Amino acid sequence: MQNNTNRSFIAIVGRPNVGKSRLFNRLIGRPVSIVHDQPGVTRDIVSQDFPNFTLMDTGGIGLEPSMTSQELKEATEQQVYFAINMADLILFVVDAKDGCTLLDGTLARDLRRFDKPVFLVINKVDSQVARANLHDFFQLGFDNIFEVSAEHGTGMSALQDVLQTRFPIPETVAAEERPLSICFIGRPNVGKSSITNKLLKSDRLIVSDIPGTTRDAIALRLDYTNPQTQRRRLFELIDTAGVRTKGKISSSVEFFSVMRTERSVERTDVAILVLDAIAGVTEQDKKIAHNILEAGKPLVVVVNKWDIAYETFREKGIEGYDSFDDFGFAFEKAVAEALFYTAKAPVLFVSAKTGTAIEAILDLAQGAYARARTQISTGQVNRFFERAFEQRPPAASLGRRFKVYYALQVSSNPLTFKIFCNNPTRLQPTYKRYILNELYKAFDLYGCPVKLEFIGKEKKSPS
Repeated sequence: MQNNTNRSFIAIVGRPNVGKSRLFNRLIGRPVSIVHDQPGVTRDIVSQDFPNFTLMDTGGIGLEPSMTSQELKEATEQQVYFAINMADLILFVVDAKDGCTLLDGTLARDLRRFDKPVFLVINKVDSQVARANLHDFFQLGFDNIFEVSAEHGTGMSALQDVLQTRFPIPETVAAEERPLSICFIGRPNVGKSSITNKLLKSDRLIVSDIPGTTRDAIALRLDYTNPQTQRRRLFELIDTAGVRTKGKISSSVEFFSVMRTERSVERTDVAILVLDAIAGVTEQDKKIAHNILEAGKPLVVVVNKWDIAYETFREKGIEGYDSFDDFGFAFEKAVAEALFYTAKAPVLFVSAKTGTAIEAILDLAQGAYARARTQISTGQVNRFFERAFEQRPPAASLGRRFKVYYALQVSSNPLTFKIFCNNPTRLQPTYKRYILNELYKAFDLYGCPVKLEFIGKEKKSPS
């Protein structure tokens, strides 16, 4: 696959554990790729857009079979060659401490076959032993050689200057449309990467039935046009590592992966919670949903593997249901009950394998984002609370009736309302939940976290 866009691409490649991800992080100025001394940590392509080029970090070529499954090894290397084909420039990273290895020589010969410019980046030049090995790399035959320490930053300015010279920022950079960021989050192996690939219409992400295949949070651009409305929208799809319970996190790499996932949720516009139709709603799913709403993010629930559920129903039937539609309605109700605190988020049944309803995720995400930015006039807010308290008054306490003096929306995304009242401590959690449910219905706020702040106040109206 060649690069047919107007954007320039730079691919960072090399054997495992030579410091590619650390170089990537140093070039972009912040930690995005996970850095660890365990080979094979980076598997998918991690990319970062700049005004003048896109930088791509790739997995190591030549993973030892003992490190991971052969299938995963091949998939990782396939992603590397995908990046090389896309690239306008290759940063070939080697390790000065190890010296020039046989694998380095093999990779150098492979890279020449692509007939693309290559910069040899000799990393970890931060000791006398490393400097003594520098002359070994001249045999690789590359003209452009940079000696750096990505960890300490030495030698980086020369490389950065050359990249900026080679790929200058256009004098007039058109203000790009801001993409709508949607983050796919869920337990391991529920199909997050498969859904992302289906939306992208490519095998851009490694998909495997081995839990934990995705380790970095991968952000990818998608230019989508709705086939019915012909409305165009730019998306940023963020595929994240599967979130397991803390007791099951078995390595520091997985710990950092989960941290990346949490950060991705914090910066996303809309969170997509992916469930497994066969497993149903687990306790871990409930915790993830709770964390999404605690972060103040609008939520869409996507139930994947619905094709498998249908095949199971067709072959064996499901006791208590005359039709698969009846089962679907019951399943949706069960999801809503299990995730009762999730702002009545919309639920969508999809199949990443067949593509069923996949693009509807984008439409629901746009709707959730728009609702989270709803602005409700103070008059509407006050009329709502007046009706809600009249329809179902809270229980009286010590002979005093609960009174609301004034209410208003103070912010959106997350939607926050302040309610000035005579005695806020009297309201029970169940009554507050009633108010929330009425708010969702009255203003179509489904899937949006809503915060209610009840504030004690004197009986006089605000001036």
